[in-house]
Amino acid sequence: MRSSLLADAPAVREPLHSPVAHVVREGLVEGVHYGSAVVLGDEGEVRFQLGDIEAACYPRSALKPVQAVAMVRCGLPLDGDLLSLAMGSHSGEEHHLAGARRILESAGLTEDDLRNTPDLPYDPAVRDTWVRAGRPPSRLAQNCSGKHAAMLYLCALNSWPLHTYLDPAHPLQVAIAETVEELTGQRVARTTADGCGAPLFAVSLHGLARAAARIATGAPGTPERRVAEALRGHPEMASGTGRDVAALMRAVPGLIAKDGFEGVQTAALPDGRAVAVKIADGANRARVPVAAAALARAGVDPVLLGPFTGEPVLGGGRPVGSIRPVDALARPAVLPAA
Repeated sequence: MRSSLLADAPAVREPLHSPVAHVVREGLVEGVHYGSAVVLGDEGEVRFQLGDIEAACYPRSALKPVQAVAMVRCGLPLDGDLLSLAMGSHSGEEHHLAGARRILESAGLTEDDLRNTPDLPYDPAVRDTWVRAGRPPSRLAQNCSGKHAAMLYLCALNSWPLHTYLDPAHPLQVAIAETVEELTGQRVARTTADGCGAPLFAVSLHGLARAAARIATGAPGTPERRVAEALRGHPEMASGTGRDVAALMRAVPGLIAKDGFEGVQTAALPDGRAVAVKIADGANRARVPVAAAALARAGVDPVLLGPFTGEPVLGGGRPVGSIRPVDALARPAVLPAA
């Protein structure tokens, strides 16, 4: 039963985004990325906000750690690399595919039991190799196959129907929806299908940051702690070799982080400080530097965040500019006088 203490669902409206990053070429602002960002302190208070952090949005794959908590609560026995893969948006490397097969085999299932959308590997180099080999799109290669394999495994363990595991009324998806509401602290605004076919729940950016903080601060022995430890210990299984989100977790001690399509990023520290970012146009090139600036606002050492300031703007093959967070986000927070 869903708690009556939950806040109302966030408003479904056109988000009131603000400029969050400038595309600067030789000192001239050539383009502007709009979006929203929120920084939470270690007691859950909003330390900084920009744009619209209360409008309903779809977290996309940034919601996967919450889905993983729900599955562990329901008895999913995975840990370590396979639990990380269960919340992954993987690159389609061979170790990702092998891990998804291991999960399926644990349930006596095969790739044919998956119901996610067939696709080519997400990583461009892996995808090119795949295509040159004449391999078609597959459910196993699709970046959410670890999550879907874990869902099937859990259904088999609980004697839940397998073929309808993506139905929002399925016991698995009902449990996930309840966990989304509990960890975000608010009711779900809308339910739709994600790109992979799994139910996707609309919450606010503020609620998404709260959920990340609650997972990052999970007490020993809890599902939240298991999920956080899996991400911290095996970040490449939730993403891929060379992916920025894995590099970010490796760079900042104790950090958990998850990206999502359409420019969503969450990150949280073990003491509860957390950030959530949404880039309005879905641009990855703005997601990384804006998230890094938000983490600096949260108190992360800027030296650790140096590699995540964004890709250069090129002219004639050489750097002539950069993607820069707007001044309101990039400037250090002003602390009250003692």
